[in-house]
Amino acid sequence: MRDNAVPPMHLSGVHSARAKLESIQRPPGPDMNSVDRLTIDGPHGSIPIRIYRPHCAPATDAPALVWFHGGGMIMGTLDSFDRMAREISAGTGAVVVNVDYRLAPEFTFPVANDEAYAATEWVVAHAKNWGVSASRVAVGGDSAGGGLAAATSLRARNTAGPHLVQQILVYPGVERRQDRPSMRQFGDSPLLSAGDIDWMKALYLGDDPAADDEYGTPAKASDLSGLPPAIVVSAHGDPIRDGVEEYGRRLQDAHVPTAMIRYPGLAHGFLMHTATVPRARVAMAEICALASARFAATEVCGGLT
Repeated sequence: MRDNAVPPMHLSGVHSARAKLESIQRPPGPDMNSVDRLTIDGPHGSIPIRIYRPHCAPATDAPALVWFHGGGMIMGTLDSFDRMAREISAGTGAVVVNVDYRLAPEFTFPVANDEAYAATEWVVAHAKNWGVSASRVAVGGDSAGGGLAAATSLRARNTAGPHLVQQILVYPGVERRQDRPSMRQFGDSPLLSAGDIDWMKALYLGDDPAADDEYGTPAKASDLSGLPPAIVVSAHGDPIRDGVEEYGRRLQDAHVPTAMIRYPGLAHGFLMHTATVPRARVAMAEICALASARFAATEVCGGLT
């Protein structure tokens, strides 16, 4: 990216960032038993979702993973994250429900958060119709989607909402930019810079950090106890690494069963590059294996927490 003088996203603008992400050519993901495209009712209008059922999933009482894609809250579609959804579904053995939430700056906080939570409620309410066990539903996401998964877990706990068996947080965006060692070391990354982080956070959350709450910025939550077991994934070369890992440690301190994994030699967004980066493929396999084990434990133990 540096060799080709690719400008940072905050300088090229929203439309350019979206176009670049959608233009990336990726090989197709694993074949699925079925892929269903539909829209569901949400608090801000209809929400497109895509439901992936892997060949290894049982016809009834399958685990389900509600997935929120990355993209800094400003970009990303069901198409650009189709390969990732397929890989996660095949790797975990779960029915993956990929959610096409509305993006900023056209739709600002709390729209995407509301839609993420509404989609999770919908999956639980319609579980039987899709051969899913309502008692084995999880949430997960990468980057901005990881932040939505963390917020959805908080909201479900706070409102006595859907019971979630786990949260899978892959380099999640849980805070605004902070002065941390990883930010100082990698804040000029061509993949994700400090300026990009400030810009994207402001587009969704607004310019005033004092107005943030724990749903828009999960790291602001004062109490993390009682949340679903977590998998928290970070990349060594990611400017937000230290904030991600602090959130994981806080989950552990709150007695939430939490597996924390830092991958060396990788940068933010690596889970999108399994086709070209061997270490990303290994990471995908390991993350999915952990998630699959958690789903299996809940099946055997009847709601292990």
